[in-house]
Amino acid sequence: MKVKALSRSSDVYLPARNSEVSRLPRNLDPDLHPFERAREYTRALNATKLERVFAAPFVGQLGNGHVDGVYCLAKNMRRLNSVASGSGDGVIKYWHLSSREEEMSFTAHQGVVKGLAVTLEGNLLSCGMDNTVKLWNVMNTDHSGGPTKTFLGSSGFTGIDHHRSNPVFVTSSNAVQIWDENRSKPTADLSWGADNVNTVKFNQTEQSIIASTGSDRSIVIHDIRSNAPVQKLVMLMRTNAICWNPIEAFNFAAANEDHNVYLYDMRKLTRSLNVYKDHVSAVMDVDFSPTGQELATGSYDRTLRIYRVNEGHSRDVYHTKRMQRIFCVRFTMDARYIISGSDEGNVRLWRADAAARSNIKSARERSKLEYDAALKMRYKAMPEIRRISRHRHLPKPIKTASETKRIEVSSIKRKEDNMRRRSKKGTVPYPKEREKQIIGVAIKETENKV
Repeated sequence: MKVKALSRSSDVYLPARNSEVSRLPRNLDPDLHPFERAREYTRALNATKLERVFAAPFVGQLGNGHVDGVYCLAKNMRRLNSVASGSGDGVIKYWHLSSREEEMSFTAHQGVVKGLAVTLEGNLLSCGMDNTVKLWNVMNTDHSGGPTKTFLGSSGFTGIDHHRSNPVFVTSSNAVQIWDENRSKPTADLSWGADNVNTVKFNQTEQSIIASTGSDRSIVIHDIRSNAPVQKLVMLMRTNAICWNPIEAFNFAAANEDHNVYLYDMRKLTRSLNVYKDHVSAVMDVDFSPTGQELATGSYDRTLRIYRVNEGHSRDVYHTKRMQRIFCVRFTMDARYIISGSDEGNVRLWRADAAARSNIKSARERSKLEYDAALKMRYKAMPEIRRISRHRHLPKPIKTASETKRIEVSSIKRKEDNMRRRSKKGTVPYPKEREKQIIGVAIKETENKV
């Protein structure tokens, strides 16, 4: 006779230490848990409500800010806790993010500081409307002797960026100029039609590619290997800022005067990959997170918005009563915080995830947060969860302007659909340029109301 005995090891159900909780066996058969989906939905709903309850995006301002407005920011790619800011009175301040205090402050230019960039050694490059680019040693707190180097240009500079691995930087003025840190004159001069170039950025992955925006509403792609422009795109309105995706080498985002941010692939500029909406005034700056999955925008409507790359509407919007027009935004290198500089002179620090906290968490707490995040992702399309997670309080002028803009744009689209429907051949009777002019007028009316 054959006998089978059931046995199990004590290691399966007994705790390894006295401080641990006894492990309970669980049968995952769905037939034994008929109310599992109902329980999970309730937990997802509660987790979504608690996320909004504990949302506190504003961390604080850095020091006492600037006397004039903050118009440019620069972060060190190799250090987490350092950032530099330049203001309208020519003063540059170097901040320590952990203590939120300034490490040094010095007058760099006569007039507005238009651009900042960090070199490979951690030093700081600044440019201004006084026709100079200056190199500062930020490791030395005493700047009474002046900058380490000074580069003279033929006209005022509007932007600057540094190469990721070579001692080379690029500036924008009446042309795009390539500079070597060891030379006093530019090594190359690039231009394509524009009387004035507003901003310029190096690609951080394809390091020989440069993108620039001009006063003629153009976006130009340059290649420093051939010292020639490669492609050119003319927008409907002017582009204020540009930023390359650090992970997807060919994609870049352009912040435009028409309240939108456009995501383009430089290999095909005939159409945008995505359009990020929701702002009600000109978008002044844009920056990708180091992961390349999110981007932050600062606008003339006094709000900061965060977008996911594959979505067209913002997942969160930040604003305060005292914050004025935002001219520059930057993600920190750990993608957990966002730094903004605004017109009233303050540099503010925000959480990228409003409900996240940076304290040390136990394993049990981390597993609970991961479980809640998975539940919210699974049930995000449910009406109640979707309503709670998307609800935001906005200032009354922005709310009114947003509603006015929505009505005007929908009216234009409805008129176009009606005319297309009445047409025998199925084409719009008036040219496409006329439609763009109508949309431009609607945008200007919205800006006047804000």
